[in-house]
Amino acid sequence: MLGQDVGVLWPEVARRTIKIGSDRELVGMYARRSDLPRSLFRELIDKADRRLWFGGYTSYFVWLEVPNAPATLGAKAQRGSDVRFLLGDPGSDITTAREGIEATPLTLATRIAMTQAEIAKSPEPLAVRLSDRHVAMSVWVFDDEAIVATHIGAGPGQDSVTMHLRRREAGGPFDRYVEHFESLWDDAGTA
Repeated sequence: MLGQDVGVLWPEVARRTIKIGSDRELVGMYARRSDLPRSLFRELIDKADRRLWFGGYTSYFVWLEVPNAPATLGAKAQRGSDVRFLLGDPGSDITTAREGIEATPLTLATRIAMTQAEIAKSPEPLAVRLSDRHVAMSVWVFDDEAIVATHIGAGPGQDSVTMHLRRREAGGPFDRYVEHFESLWDDAGTA
């Protein structure tokens, strides 16, 4: 009506409601990883065909949330997908200290062992490395989407503030988290 762009008339309103720049990569933000839609990991795994990188300290919940995950991931690896698991080092002092903080009956070392047992069921060998450097942040990458959980307080991973990202630009937040995963992967020991 006024012949002006909304950004000219109300720049602050436009800035708050229209995603521009790096914030375009943020698909969703959740107070806890357990608040993610239950189907999200299944959907991301099903859609991905180039890379499926699991950078959670235990990634234990994958086996609970994704039916037939070992077979699905193995089939993707057989078709050439890059499937990697960066798990916590169950024998490290950092793992032991974090177990004391979380104080849950199902310890980190137990959840890591359960994930390793599920990975072993895959019909195709899956790449696994161990590290304790990602105890405070998990990064799962599925082609051009990622789930990032920043661990806070004494709670377990499911209580972590979590973001769902989708790549929209070179050098944006998505790419930065991919670089983070790759750096940890390069420094990690083999399982």
